[in-house]
Amino acid sequence: TFITGEYYHIFNRGVEKRDIFIDDGDFLRFIHYLYVLNDDQPLSAEFRQRVDLTYEVRPRRLKRELLVDIFTFCLMPNHYHIFLRQRVDNGISKFMQKLGTAESMFFNAKYKHSGSIFQGKFKSVLVKGESQTIVLPNYQHLNPIDLIEPGWKENGIKNPRRAIEFLENYRWSSYLDYVGKKNFPSIINQEFLRGIIGGPEEFKGIIKGIIFDKAISNKFLKESKSLTID
Repeated sequence: TFITGEYYHIFNRGVEKRDIFIDDGDFLRFIHYLYVLNDDQPLSAEFRQRVDLTYEVRPRRLKRELLVDIFTFCLMPNHYHIFLRQRVDNGISKFMQKLGTAESMFFNAKYKHSGSIFQGKFKSVLVKGESQTIVLPNYQHLNPIDLIEPGWKENGIKNPRRAIEFLENYRWSSYLDYVGKKNFPSIINQEFLRGIIGGPEEFKGIIKGIIFDKAISNKFLKESKSLTID
C-alpha cells in the first residue's frame, strides 16, 4: 500500500528484458501518457476501444486532478524509472494501472503483438530522507550512459566528456528540463527538487562530479544501491 504524501521510485521493464520503446514515437507516446493519465478520471471506454497510432502526443492543457507529482523520469529502450509522490489515496496504483494498460494497448496495436509487454507488476521503493531524494534523480538521469558505456557502474566511465554530451542530448528523461533546456516541462513538478538541489548549474555540477570524479562516483553508486530494484 502506498502512503499519500510519501515519495517512491517506480520501475518496470519489458518482458524478458525486451525493448518496449523501439522508435521515437514510442518514447513520445509514453511521455504523453505520463501527462494525460496523471488525472483522477478513469480510462474512457473510447480510449480502451480505440488506439489511434497517430494520436497527438504533445501534452494539451487539460484541467486535471493529479494523482501523483512526478519529479523525475527516465525512459530506456527496455525499461523506465519514475520518481513520484502520491497526492491522493490509491493515486500511484490508479496512475500505474492506467499507464500500464494504455502502453500495452498502444504497443500491441502498433507491433501486432499480444499479451503482456512488461515483466510483471511495476516495482517500487520508498524514498526516505533528503540524501535519497538527492541521489535518486541523479541515478535516473545517469541511466542513459548504459547505452554508450555498458558496465560503467562497475568499470568507470572511459570518456567522461562524451558521457556528459550524450546526457545533454538525450531527450527521454527529465534531465534536460532540470539543466535549463526546455524538453517536457509540463510532465514534472520541478519546484520540489529545485528547493533541495538548486538550479541548472547545481544539477549539472552534481552529474559532472559523479562522471569525472571516481571517489564521488563510488560514493554515489554505493548510496544508490538501496534505491534500485532488479
